[in-house]
Amino acid sequence: MSHHHDELEDIALPSGELGNELLKDVTRRTLLKQVGYGVGLAALQAMLVESGLASILPTEGPTLGKPHFAPKAKNVIFLFMAGAPSQLDLFDYKPTLKKFDGDLCPEDLIKGERFAFVRGRPRLLGSPFKFEKVGKSGQWVSELLPHFKTIADDVAVLRGVETSQFNHAPAQLFMNTGFQIAGRPSMGSWLTYGLGSANKDLPGFVVLISGDNNPDGGKSCWGSGFLPTVYQGVEFRSQGDAVLYVQDPDGVSREVRRDTLDAIRDLNTLKHQNVLDPEIETRISQYELAYRMQTAVPELMDISKEPKEVHEMYGTQPGARSFANNCLLARRMVERGVRFVQLYHRGWDNHGESEGSDLKHALPRMCQQTDQAAAALIKDLKRKGLLDETLVIWGGEFGRTPMNEGRGGSPYPGRDHHPRAFTMWMAGGGIKPGTSYGVTDELGYTIDDEKVHVHDLHATILHLMGIDHTRLTYKFQGRNFRLTDVHGEVVHDLIK
Repeated sequence: MSHHHDELEDIALPSGELGNELLKDVTRRTLLKQVGYGVGLAALQAMLVESGLASILPTEGPTLGKPHFAPKAKNVIFLFMAGAPSQLDLFDYKPTLKKFDGDLCPEDLIKGERFAFVRGRPRLLGSPFKFEKVGKSGQWVSELLPHFKTIADDVAVLRGVETSQFNHAPAQLFMNTGFQIAGRPSMGSWLTYGLGSANKDLPGFVVLISGDNNPDGGKSCWGSGFLPTVYQGVEFRSQGDAVLYVQDPDGVSREVRRDTLDAIRDLNTLKHQNVLDPEIETRISQYELAYRMQTAVPELMDISKEPKEVHEMYGTQPGARSFANNCLLARRMVERGVRFVQLYHRGWDNHGESEGSDLKHALPRMCQQTDQAAAALIKDLKRKGLLDETLVIWGGEFGRTPMNEGRGGSPYPGRDHHPRAFTMWMAGGGIKPGTSYGVTDELGYTIDDEKVHVHDLHATILHLMGIDHTRLTYKFQGRNFRLTDVHGEVVHDLIK
């Protein structure tokens, strides 16, 4: 938070003990400390207005739910491919790499490099898959993505993305929070902190998971870090209870639940009047949100009433735990005003130790699980008139090497982690459609032109949402933090 008064001399306070208590409660240090404990800004603002002290709040910028400038997008859907898809087998066509397939990697290419698993001097690995140019935009796309070919002219493909991390957990945290160590707020948390939610009955930041298992970075990937806890991602499940611990216990009717919450609210209000602890306000608001979610969430999660042609387009099966179901749910969520929806699909870690993790068997299987639904999401948003205001992002935490990993002499083709160059794509929400941005060298090892670092990606996403990434800050432990730290440049060439 910024623009707070360091001094409170210009604020008219009540006299006596109450005035002293209020003064203590809103001094700059106490305010920041208590906000850090988890009070939502809306609750804090209401409390201060009621106390006649609203003048200490910031008066401009996203921290009051207003963008810095006119946004091009209102919502974000991030399709996170955890494990890191191989860009060289999906989007970054390299005929030269294919030509020298099996040759020893040039020594000067890997001199001084650190890899997660590659040892010695590896051999180059050309893609075993066919590529073709598609659409009016002439995007190079692999045969593994037949459905993506139908939306190629609707997306911008970024082939020069770079990160600073080469192991899964730190790289996933870096892609989601701008920092490689757990404890920083995720991008979804920053956006909901800055802009709020457009639906009072649903969280502003929702997470959906499918695939082999949870992301390596764990729940810190969607945590709120040092931001108030009301901004952390809420995980929804497509099987069983959509949100844990929200439903009424057995034998408790809706009326009893309402009466109970009213009684708890009254007790908490009395307590708050005595101790002036903003965390009590937060607790009240969270109870109320959970109560409202009991009605809103079942209706949201019931995809069975979607038309038959929609299920055929996505490949959805009501009740299943799948990426397809989650893509359809993501569309339903942004329809209802959820600010940031993030889908995690784990299983892209194609090292080639076995048939279960190689390029020839495992990678096609992952594409079959995700390609149709990702393309359907773009088409469906477009059909619904939502694509222009919804920013869709697809990608993993890093890329894969142009060399065969060959761990332990494995005969199965696979690629190691590669942070220096990988591919993501973006669509909708102000992105120039049919754009190709970023050029790698002839082997796909480094970026020759139009590099986009993760910090630049974050700056661009915030910009599309109407936020100046240098101004969305939060004071913690004596300094202002932001999603992009001290880095990040907006990639204006991607924006229409």
